[in-house]
Amino acid sequence: MPNSLTRRLVAAAAFVSSICATQCNPLATTPGEVNEVTPIPDAAAASGDTMVLQGHLHANRDGAFVAPAMTHAAAATLELDSTFDGLYGGQTYAQPLYVSNLRPGVDAVFVATQTNAVVALDAATGTTLWSASFGGVVPPASLQCNQPASQPYGILSTPVIDLEARTLYTFVWTSPDQGATTQQLAYALSIDDGSVRPGWPVDVAANVSGFSANLQHQRGSLLLLGGVLYIPFSGLQYDCNDYRGWVVGILTTNPSNVFTWSTMANKGGIWGALASDGESLFFVTGNHASGTTTWAGGEAVIRLPPSLVFSGNTTDYFTPSNWQALDTGDLDLGSSSIVMFDEPGAGSGKLAMAMSKAGTVHLVDRENLGGVGTGDGVTGEGLYSQKLVAKPIPGNPASYTTSKGRYVVLRANSAGLDCPNGTAGDLIALLVPPTTPPTFSVAWCATTGGQGSPIVTTTDGTSDPIVWVVSAEGTEALLGFDGDTGAEIFAGGGTVMSEVLRWTSPIVVGKRVYVAATNELYAFEIP
Repeated sequence: MPNSLTRRLVAAAAFVSSICATQCNPLATTPGEVNEVTPIPDAAAASGDTMVLQGHLHANRDGAFVAPAMTHAAAATLELDSTFDGLYGGQTYAQPLYVSNLRPGVDAVFVATQTNAVVALDAATGTTLWSASFGGVVPPASLQCNQPASQPYGILSTPVIDLEARTLYTFVWTSPDQGATTQQLAYALSIDDGSVRPGWPVDVAANVSGFSANLQHQRGSLLLLGGVLYIPFSGLQYDCNDYRGWVVGILTTNPSNVFTWSTMANKGGIWGALASDGESLFFVTGNHASGTTTWAGGEAVIRLPPSLVFSGNTTDYFTPSNWQALDTGDLDLGSSSIVMFDEPGAGSGKLAMAMSKAGTVHLVDRENLGGVGTGDGVTGEGLYSQKLVAKPIPGNPASYTTSKGRYVVLRANSAGLDCPNGTAGDLIALLVPPTTPPTFSVAWCATTGGQGSPIVTTTDGTSDPIVWVVSAEGTEALLGFDGDTGAEIFAGGGTVMSEVLRWTSPIVVGKRVYVAATNELYAFEIP
C-alpha cells in the first residue's frame, strides 16, 4: 500500500491536473501519477555516496557527502592525478555530477559549461565519453543594463539527473544570431550518449505568458520532484529592468505540460537553488522593485506544493518585518541558496536557514514559516535571527552533523566577528544546538582567500568531518578544514588550478575530489 508521502504526492498530481485549464500550457494533457520521492536523508545511515545527481548532493542542498576513505589523515595526503585528462572547453559555474557504472566498468563525471555544452568524462581517466552542444551563446553586449563582458551567457546552473530514466536535465540560454534573438530552453538528454529526448527542448518563453527570454536569468540548481522538473529564475545583473522571480514546472513524461509560480510584483528573483524535503519546494527570493508597498513574494522564504499554487497562508512564507527597507537597499534576503536540515529537539526539528545581503541569518520552521516577522528585522524574526556579519552572505551553504552537534557552514567576511578559535576569515561555521526555541552560534572561522561554496565529507555521517572549499577566483587551490574546529587539513597540495568561478563547489566520490574549473576538470586522489 502506498505510504502517506506517496498519497500526498499523487493528490498533488491530481491538483496540478485540475489547475491546468487556467495555469498550464493549453495544449497540456493530464499529468500521470507522480513518482515517490525521498525525504531529507539521514547521512549517518549512508555507507558512501557513489552518485552525485544534483546540486549539493541532496535536494535539501546540505552538501553532506559520506566518503568512508576520506579520513583526516588520508585527506592530508591528497594528490592531483597528473594523468587525468579532464579537458573540455568553456567556463563552468555548474557543479559536476557523477554516475557510477554508466557503462560496464566505467564511471562518469558530467560537466555543463557556459559555452552551452554538456560533457561526459570517464571518471578514472578524464577522457571524453560524449559531448553535446546546444547552440550559440548570448553575447553580454547584446543584453540590457551593460552586462559584464567577461563571459558569455550559456548554461549557468547545475543540471539534475533522473537515474531511473537515465536522463540529465539542463537549462540553456542560447542565441542563433549573436543576441538579436534569444531562447531559454530546458533540455532532457540521455546520460548514455547525450542525445535529446523526444519532446524536448522546451522553450520556456513560448510556454509561459509574461516571461521574457531577454531579461530573465536562470542560475539556481534544477530540481526533480515527483516526476516534474522545476527551474528557478532571477534576472540579469544590476537588477536589470522588469524581471520577476519564477518557478517553472515541466512534467517530464509530457514536456508540453508547463505550469508556473511567479512573484506578484516586479523583481523578487530566485538567485539560489530550489530545495525540497521530498514533499514541497522551498526557495528564497530577493528584493522587489523599490517602492513596492504591499508584500508580493520578494524578500522571503517560500514553500510551494508540487502544483506551484501558493496558498498565501503564513505557514507557507516568511519575510522579515523590514522587507521594505531591504527592497530599498537592494539587500536581498535570498543572497544565497536555502539549506534545510532536521535537528530533533530544536523546535519542531524541521528547520531551514536563509542568509541575506545585509549579513543577517534567519532560522525558520519548515512546517510553519510564520508569515511577516514581528521583530526589528535583525532580531525576533522567524525562530531565531542574528546580524552575523556586515557584508553579504553569498553562494551555497552546507550542513552536517558530528558528535558535537549540527553545523551550518557558509561563506562570509567575518571581519568584526568574535570567532571562538581566534581566526578571522571568510568561512564561518555555525552550531545549531537541539534547544527550543532553536538558536545558533559561531563555532569557528577559517580563511580561504576566495569565493567558493563549501561541501562537507564524513566517513560515516558524523566522523572525521571535513569542510571542502575551493579558493575560487582567489588562490585557485582546493582546501580542507576540520569540520569541528576549523583547523586546516589540506592546503591544495601545491596545485593551483585554472580559473575556478565563484560559488562553485567540488564533489567527493570514493577516494577522489573533483573540481570543475575553466576548460578543465581536476581530480585529486588519496594515493
